[in-house]
Amino acid sequence: MTIYRTRAGLRHQFRDVLNFYYPDCIDTAVGGYVAQLDERDGHVYDARTKHLVATARGVHNFSLGVLADGPDWCRYAAEHGLRFLSNEHWDDDREGYDWLLEGRQTRDRTRHCYGHAFVLLAGARATQAGIPGGRAELERAFDVLEERFWEPDHELYADQATPDWELSAYRGQNANMHACEALLAAYEATGDERYLERSYTIADRFTREVTAATDGLLWEHYTAEWEPDLSYNEDSPRHQFRPPGYQPGHHAEWAKLLAVLADHRSEEWLLERARDLFDAAVELGWDDEHGGLYYTVDADGEPIVADKYGWVHTEAIGASALLSRHDESYGSWYDRLWEYSLEHLRNPRYGNWYERLTREHERDGPNHGPAVEPGYHPLTNCWLAMRALEAEPTAFE
Repeated sequence: MTIYRTRAGLRHQFRDVLNFYYPDCIDTAVGGYVAQLDERDGHVYDARTKHLVATARGVHNFSLGVLADGPDWCRYAAEHGLRFLSNEHWDDDREGYDWLLEGRQTRDRTRHCYGHAFVLLAGARATQAGIPGGRAELERAFDVLEERFWEPDHELYADQATPDWELSAYRGQNANMHACEALLAAYEATGDERYLERSYTIADRFTREVTAATDGLLWEHYTAEWEPDLSYNEDSPRHQFRPPGYQPGHHAEWAKLLAVLADHRSEEWLLERARDLFDAAVELGWDDEHGGLYYTVDADGEPIVADKYGWVHTEAIGASALLSRHDESYGSWYDRLWEYSLEHLRNPRYGNWYERLTREHERDGPNHGPAVEPGYHPLTNCWLAMRALEAEPTAFE
C-alpha cells in the first residue's frame, strides 16, 4: 500500500511540513512568526512583515500539530503565535484585526473578512488543542464577523472595509468559503450549534442559490447585491488574489467543506452537491496533456491561467479523501492527485509544497511576498485524510 493510504505515511507528510517551518519561523525578538521562508531551501527572505493570515494560519498549523500528536514544540509554537495575534494584530480602538504589520507597527489596517475568518479558524483549532486564550480569540473573531461583515438580507458576509468599518461594494466567494470552514472548526471545538447553523446557512446560500446564476459553477466575484460580476478583473488574469474565471481549486475546496458538513448534518443535498463540485473541479480543471489541475478556467474548461498551484491539489486531495468514504471511485482521484503532487509539487528535499509551477512544471520565480500560506493547505488536508482513515479503517482500500 502506498504511503499516503496509511496513517503512518500521512503523518510523515504532515510532520515534514511542520519541520520545514519550525524553528526558523519563531520570531523571538518581536514575537509571532517569520512566515516568509523561501520554498526552495527555507532561508528567510523577509523577517519583518507580519501578515494577519500568515499569523493565524501559523497558530492553526501548530494547533493541528498538537491535535495530531506531533512534536512537543507544537504547543509552544501555537501559544507563541496566539499571543502575538491577540495582542499585536488586534486594534482595540476600532475593534478589528489589522491586516499587515511591520514588526509590531501597523502598516495596513484594512479590514478583510478573509483575515477575520482565519483568526476564527486559529481560535477554533487552538481551543481544540487546549491552547490558553484560544476560546477567547474564537469568540472575539466571531463577534466581529457577525457585527461588521454579516449581511442578514443576503445571509452572507461582506468582504472588505476601511479601518473605520465602511464596507466596500465588492462581495466575494473566497471570504465566505473560509468563513464557512472556520465556523465548522468552531463548532467542532465548542459544540455550540450557532456556529454549525451559520456555516450551513453560508454553504446552502452560496453553493445552491448564488451559483444558480452560473449554472452551478462557483464564480468568484459579485456586486453588493450578490449578482455575478462576470467582467471583474478580466484585464488582469494573473491577479494574485482576485483573478477572473472559475477556479477548480475552490470547487474542490467547497466539496471538502460540504463533506465535512455532512458529518454533522443529515441533509442529503450536502454530499450530492459535494460530488457535483468535485466532479466539476476535475472535469473543467484537469490538464490531460501535462497532468494536474489548472488555476483558472472559463466555463468550458479552457484554461485562463494554466499554472499548477500547490494549494489547489492539496484541497482536491482532502476532498477526495472525504468523498471516498461514501463512494470508492473518489479513491482513484485521491491516488492520482497524490502521485502527481509528489512528483511535481512537493519539495523532495524538505517536504514543503511549492506555491506555483508553470503548466509544464517549471518554476518561474522564487514566489516571494508577504502574503504566504505557511503550510496551511497541505497540513489541513493531510490531517483530514488521517481523520478519514480513522473514521473508516477500510477507506481507500
